[in-house]
Amino acid sequence: MAVALAVWAAWYAAYRFYYAFGGQRGMIGRPSPVQHFRRDNFVGGAIILLAALLPSIAVSAWRHRPVRRVVAVVGWIAAVGCCMHALTLVTLRVLSLTGVHPTHYPPGLWLSIDHRKADLQDLLFNEPWFFIEGCLWALFALTALQPSSRQRWRRSAVVACAFAAAVGLLSGLGAIPTFRTG
Repeated sequence: MAVALAVWAAWYAAYRFYYAFGGQRGMIGRPSPVQHFRRDNFVGGAIILLAALLPSIAVSAWRHRPVRRVVAVVGWIAAVGCCMHALTLVTLRVLSLTGVHPTHYPPGLWLSIDHRKADLQDLLFNEPWFFIEGCLWALFALTALQPSSRQRWRRSAVVACAFAAAVGLLSGLGAIPTFRTG
């Protein structure tokens, strides 16, 4: 499982680094300013690459019970965060593609953008990656738990994911205030 997580995350980090170092293929528009777009992709790629290394590091110290507890907690956070991200944005992108609620971008982020291409890229590439990444983290975290704790862990992760996705969807639809980082 650690290897699967490492490979899955590493190739997405490579995708982010491609744009960080000036790649153009698959661009959804012209970012503004370009250096911020590149910086954001570099930081995103670095974070994802770090996430790719964590499971292998954890496995090397697996015999220590506190490491397994940390894996269970980090895995829960990663699973809920990634799956919530995917479920929220898949829903918002479908609503955008159908014309029900078009995706809006913060002012100054793009000079020009192809909204349909952006929606499709997210729907068919980015969000499936996040969902699979979340599922892999869930499976990895479950290996760190005693069988008696696994059901409670799964139940709490599903409830947290549903709640967070609902909040994300309401925020994305403008029904509640949006919180942005960066």
